Amino acid sequence: MGEQPIFSARAHVFQIDPATKRNWLPASKHAVTVSFFYDASRSVYRIISVGGTKAIINSTITPNMTFTQTSQKFGQWADSRANTVYGLGFATEQQLQQFSDQFKEVKEAARLVREKSQEKFELTNPALNIAAPQLSQELSEERHSPPLLAVNGPEDKLFRSKSADTEQLTSEKERIKKMLSEGSICEINLEAELFTLQDSNAKLVAALHEANTGVEEWKKQLADYQEETERLRDQVAELEAQSRRAGPSESEMRDELTQSLEELETLLKAKNEEIHNLQSKKSDIHELEKQKEEAVQRLQDLETRNTELEERVKSAEHTLASSLEERERAESEVQRVIDVLDVKIYDLNDLRQSLAKLIDK
Repeated sequence: MGEQPIFSARAHVFQIDPATKRNWLPASKHAVTVSFFYDASRSVYRIISVGGTKAIINSTITPNMTFTQTSQKFGQWADSRANTVYGLGFATEQQLQQFSDQFKEVKEAARLVREKSQEKFELTNPALNIAAPQLSQELSEERHSPPLLAVNGPEDKLFRSKSADTEQLTSEKERIKKMLSEGSICEINLEAELFTLQDSNAKLVAALHEANTGVEEWKKQLADYQEETERLRDQVAELEAQSRRAGPSESEMRDELTQSLEELETLLKAKNEEIHNLQSKKSDIHELEKQKEEAVQRLQDLETRNTELEERVKSAEHTLASSLEERERAESEVQRVIDVLDVKIYDLNDLRQSLAKLIDK
């Protein structure tokens, strides 16, 4: 059984500059899939990321590794075997935290695997004389581990000194660990690429299904938008015609108001001249009083007419103000309809472009 992915995330991959050991060098031009893999046959955890046709990350997790969050969206860990430091930049802080938690879990699992492996080496070492047949059988069956009895040399090594046995056991132990930790790059690349393709295929199938279900709805919306556009165009034409018809009436009302004001000014001027002439005549008191009474009466009549004219002026002003307000409302409605029409046309163009792209796909 090959390695299986247990967790994946999208991130920008960096490696430390080997010259300066300070600056980060981008290992990928864009965000790539970074996955945790587990090989049950060898009990090995790896972090794998494939960029193009090569693996840009191939890091075996050991209990000594530590993933450090250096910022809200960036984290790093050192790989002594690869002699480098990897850095990952995530889109969100949540993705970074999920990757960090997964790293801790895998690190703990790697620690348990190492402890079990050490116990196997100790229990299956005949030089230590502690292996039991049934225990050896159980350990050999667990996770298909390779036979570890071959760690011991020929039988004549049993007579060597204890220090020599311990040294050789340590050497054999490290060699087997190295063999267990090494894997085929081609196999890793193919499995990672297969996982990426499966993920991409699932996304494409979901997008295609969603697009197919939305085509009819988009067509219906397109028809509704076209009908709404025609209705708004008719409404705009009608409002423009009303605005043109209202123009001459307003002009006539304004001319009539101006003429009324001119007549009132002329009447007031004549009244002032008449009063002045009456005041200049003082020869006959009775005549003056009579003329005064007549003048007062005429003045009252003029004031009454003046009041009527003022009412007419106010009425004309009110009518003019109402006409202006009606025109402003008509112009505002026309502008609003034009704005709505522009928005609808813009949405219609976007919808047509989206539909064209979808059809092209």
